[in-house]
Amino acid sequence: MTVQYMNSENLYFGFLAGAREVIKQKNDLNKINVFPVADGDTGTNLAFTMNAIIEEASVQNSAKKTMETIADAALVGARGNSGIIFAQFINGLYMGLEDKEEISIQGFSDSVSIAVTYAHKAISNPVEGTMITVMRDWANSLDKLKHIATDFTEVFSKSMIIALQSLKETPNKLKILKDASVVDSGAKGFIHFLEGFGQFIQTGKSHTSPVGMVENIDQFENVHTHDSQDLSHRYCTEALVKGENLDLEQIRLTLSDLGDSLIVAGNENKIRIHVHTNTPAILFHRLKSYGQIIQQKADDMLRQYEAGYARKHKIALVTDSIADLPKDLMDKHQIHMIPLNLIVDESNYLDKLTISPTYLYELMDKGENYPTSSQPTRKAAEEFLNFLSTNYDSVVVVTVSKEMSGTFETITKAAQHLQNAGKKIAVIDSKSNSAAQGLIVLKAAESIEAGKSFEEVVNQTEKAVQNTKIFVHVKTLKYMVRSGRLNKITGMAGKLLNLKPVVSIDENGQGIILGKALSNSSSKRKMRELVSEIAHTKKITEYSIVHADAEEQAGQYAKVFSSIIGREPTYITNISSIVAMNAGVGCVAIALTTE
Repeated sequence: MTVQYMNSENLYFGFLAGAREVIKQKNDLNKINVFPVADGDTGTNLAFTMNAIIEEASVQNSAKKTMETIADAALVGARGNSGIIFAQFINGLYMGLEDKEEISIQGFSDSVSIAVTYAHKAISNPVEGTMITVMRDWANSLDKLKHIATDFTEVFSKSMIIALQSLKETPNKLKILKDASVVDSGAKGFIHFLEGFGQFIQTGKSHTSPVGMVENIDQFENVHTHDSQDLSHRYCTEALVKGENLDLEQIRLTLSDLGDSLIVAGNENKIRIHVHTNTPAILFHRLKSYGQIIQQKADDMLRQYEAGYARKHKIALVTDSIADLPKDLMDKHQIHMIPLNLIVDESNYLDKLTISPTYLYELMDKGENYPTSSQPTRKAAEEFLNFLSTNYDSVVVVTVSKEMSGTFETITKAAQHLQNAGKKIAVIDSKSNSAAQGLIVLKAAESIEAGKSFEEVVNQTEKAVQNTKIFVHVKTLKYMVRSGRLNKITGMAGKLLNLKPVVSIDENGQGIILGKALSNSSSKRKMRELVSEIAHTKKITEYSIVHADAEEQAGQYAKVFSSIIGREPTYITNISSIVAMNAGVGCVAIALTTE
């Protein structure tokens, strides 16, 4: 098949063929993923990016306009380090094309060279032996061929020899690859894209067999062993920002101190950011001044690594971000967290990850539109559970009360498909929230640590649900009114009476008011009475104290309850931003579990 010029349809179907080839190779790419971190998701991220192209791109009346739809789809769907580099390469390819109905060999070669420059500039610290190296070597081969090749079939056939050789050389340029006896997974993903694209150009069909594979590279594809992992920056964080006159270089400089693996890709209207950082909330706080944040992600690479290569147990323990547990306990027990969503100023933040409590509290007091919250999407829950069920024998999930959130229902539905496939997943309604939910999760963790079976862990956790209580001192009712937890008439009456209620949760998981004190001191006295009554009739095995920006008051409560219960609290910590949004700044709570 002779192709001297590439038109809109050649370009579109070539991209689709390349994208499908990458998706087909997803699992193999995950297996050889060691750089920049060995989190085994390069194939998944590239496949996600390619799937966006398949779903969103379309044929237009010129090659450049077709390329524009591909570039926009890639940018919106880009995921992970390699996915965003690829998306920026595609955006550069679009920017470099002349607005003509057809593309010549020289025009294609020139636009690829521009694309490599765009991709290189997007990376804060480009590393040789990665995808960008193979992109550059392939572009250089096209540049040499553009004046001598007779058609695109010859171009792809000969340039692939250089690209494959470049891929095989990646272990010699990056020590971490050589030590693991693998080629770079992102670079190999790019090769698979070229294989699929070249196959279509040569035959007019999308083939399953590789194209231009003149030498076998299987010797590099051994599954590597992860003995250790340096995760100095814990969260793989991404954002998609929409704005006007966006300056990519300025934004890159603004974010450069937050971590490593920084990539800023896109154009003046839309940018995709990728960075490994310990402070996702600071990243998003800085980004909000540039435009509307329309997508957010902050994956915990430490927990992902542990799941794949450093599991303490065969049972995965999961909770949502409403459960209030200190990070050190979450880490000690390898507890996985599904964040709920916070909607602030039309941007969707991830609770406990991408928004700081200080910023939220400021908005609660001063913002015109009160923040709202929502449960995780079913798709996000399905992806999360699928990952865990692949790496663990079974999964136990403890959620916030289903009477307070749709999270339980969402995760239950997400688990059904995996359960039908034989996976052991239990989704337990904590019938509580905040510190009480945290204590229930901690009980589940202790059961797993003790070597209990899946069924025993579920049984012990459900027993803890029945034996755990929480009492909350609410400093003011105004937050409960603004969040919709109290209707305005009740709220106005409360404010007129200056009520300081003690809030709890009944056996069905619904919020109730136990006492309507007229002062902070009487509210505290009511909480002491409630705890004392339990302490005199039952043995309190664990208790914790949580607060919303009220550390001093929490310390005072700890002294009071220590004298009643006879020991220090298991932990004291800040509460979930979503719980604070409903209970209010200044609230303090005690949760306790009995035998």
